[in-house]
Amino acid sequence: MKLLSALFAGMVFSSVAATALAADNPLSVHVLNIQNGQPSPGVDVELERHTDGGWESLATATTDDAGRVSALYPTDEAFLPGTYRVTFETGEWFEAHDTATFFPNVPVPFEVEDADQHYHIPLLLSPYGYSTYRGN
Repeated sequence: MKLLSALFAGMVFSSVAATALAADNPLSVHVLNIQNGQPSPGVDVELERHTDGGWESLATATTDDAGRVSALYPTDEAFLPGTYRVTFETGEWFEAHDTATFFPNVPVPFEVEDADQHYHIPLLLSPYGYSTYRGN
């Protein structure tokens, strides 16, 4: 019984810690498959920042079972105003699901004006179309 209680406490603690980390992170993404209305787990995502020399890679992640990356911005980097780009590797994801697609990836550039705000980028995805917007 003590082992079960310890395991449960560990799960609760790690869940709370992950939620706290995500709450402090300024950037999250969410991928939803609008063909079936389900989240899209396993989509690789890359975050880049535009600099004078071009695009600088800041982080990569993979969407979780809910189709989310709750904390995409690197915790050791200051979140600065500027132009960023999130690229969703949709071609690989559709290939893994035996589905043809017109879009091998979906780059989403966006502008950060206020680094004190949270930025959430949902991607509504189907094999031959997509939509994105600034969420909250």
